Amino acid sequence: MLLELTITNLAIIEEVRLSFEGGLSVLTGETGAGKSIIVDAVMLLLGGRATADMVRTGCEFASVEGVFAPGPEALAQMQPLLEEYGLADEAGELILRREIQRSRRNICRVNGRAVTLGVLEELGRHLIDIHGQGEHLSLMHVRRHVDFLDHYGGLDEQRRALAQVVADLRDVRAQLRALQRDKRELARRVDLLEYQIEEIRSAALTEGEEEELLRQRGLLANAEQRLQLAAAIYDALTSGEGRHRSALDLVGGATEQMSDLIALDPALREESEMLDSAYYQLEEIARSVRAYRDEVEFDPEGLAAIEERLDLIRGLKRKYGESIGEILAFGRRAQEELDGISHSEERGEALRAREAELLREVAAQGQALSRGRREAAQALSAAVEQQLDELNMAHARFITAIQWEPAEEGVEIEGARYRFDATGLDRVEFLIAPNPGEEPQPLARIASGGETSRLMLAMKTVLSAIDPVPTLIFDEIDAGIGGRTGDIVGQKLRRLAQDHQVFCVTHLAQIARYAERHYQVSKQVVDERTISVARLLSDEARIEELAVMLGGAATASTLRSAEELLATALP
Repeated sequence: MLLELTITNLAIIEEVRLSFEGGLSVLTGETGAGKSIIVDAVMLLLGGRATADMVRTGCEFASVEGVFAPGPEALAQMQPLLEEYGLADEAGELILRREIQRSRRNICRVNGRAVTLGVLEELGRHLIDIHGQGEHLSLMHVRRHVDFLDHYGGLDEQRRALAQVVADLRDVRAQLRALQRDKRELARRVDLLEYQIEEIRSAALTEGEEEELLRQRGLLANAEQRLQLAAAIYDALTSGEGRHRSALDLVGGATEQMSDLIALDPALREESEMLDSAYYQLEEIARSVRAYRDEVEFDPEGLAAIEERLDLIRGLKRKYGESIGEILAFGRRAQEELDGISHSEERGEALRAREAELLREVAAQGQALSRGRREAAQALSAAVEQQLDELNMAHARFITAIQWEPAEEGVEIEGARYRFDATGLDRVEFLIAPNPGEEPQPLARIASGGETSRLMLAMKTVLSAIDPVPTLIFDEIDAGIGGRTGDIVGQKLRRLAQDHQVFCVTHLAQIARYAERHYQVSKQVVDERTISVARLLSDEARIEELAVMLGGAATASTLRSAEELLATALP
């Protein structure tokens, strides 16, 4: 629901900040006081058209900000969009803001992040319905009529099952289209795939091969240096000339002297054992280095073969991947694609059989869903007409039109083909004939704002239990009706407010008396400038406002009448 609305520099409103709660709230005031501006401000939050002349004279920008707490169902419907644009709030609140600049483009924000007008509009339609201004009225959008009918008839599960079958059918048809590409293109593709597969296969690559080749290349390329170093190490360990004795000779001499020392002092026996071990280790190292030296060989042909193999791998990497693993994976994918093309005829037959099976399923489920809709349509039309009768539109006819549209690529039923989509076979539209003798017309063609609002009230009353939009605003709902009908309208609004947050702009005290909160909108002149202000009325101020609405002035008589109206308002 709408928790708070802040309007700045919009038309004659300098600044208004209103806090709201659930239930029914009314806005009243003299004609031209600014009630419609508040409704216009909300429309701006829903993506309504904005112009520079909306900005208050002398100001560079106007802004409207609304704080919302969507219900669970509305929030669930908005969640994909919120996640797509990173707009979700942990507290579950939404702050929508619209700024109108005189000299620059409008700025739209959701939870502080800039968004497009389209995103603002898409979110807004899940939050508020404004009745009386068809541009933002969900029931005016024909594409949503089937949704309302299915909700009313309890057909959502049946529709979801059909939608899954349609999704499967679309997937099968997409696969068929892919198989029906130009045969020459497929032939060229086969030649390329065969070349790529053979090139990778003939290379006989193995995982880790490149690393091993690089290691071997390093050894062969440095064979001479390796031989020199090994020989030098061996000589240092075993050979000595003149005064330069070998490491083994020196350590051997040290072990003999250590033996003599232990004979005199056994305390160094452990060190003597360590020295003996070092001598043996040096001998082992010398033997290993000699063997390594003897195995070092110069192999220019082997080095050239390794270089050639590495060049081959580098060439394949340039074409098919950054590593041998990626090259092999590319080859596997190419083989899978080639197998798919090679078996395309068999696969095409299987897909065509599956397509026919799914079309039969669409026909069966679509007809069953259509029967359910036609039953629900009769009940819905009767329920709405009963509500219209109570709203002084006794002769109005409400029709839920359901039609099938022929289509060559559609589903076959009794020898004819009909268009279908994820919602089924039916094209659903609500029609209204407000007066006797008139042909039923689409809702959007209803000229009277009052009739539109009363129709919407009737429909919302019938659909209230399944309508996910949490906040409803009724403007011009009292146009062309008197006190008796106004009282009925007030009662219905009060009952509707049990499931929704409801706002009503009205001039009738008979409607206003049913409100749980009453806001007065008035004009004032401050510093020779006219401004519009809005305030929540206390109980005493509310009686006075109702008295003025009844008789034009707060007299003793009108005040008593106002008190009686409030006292007798149905809960």
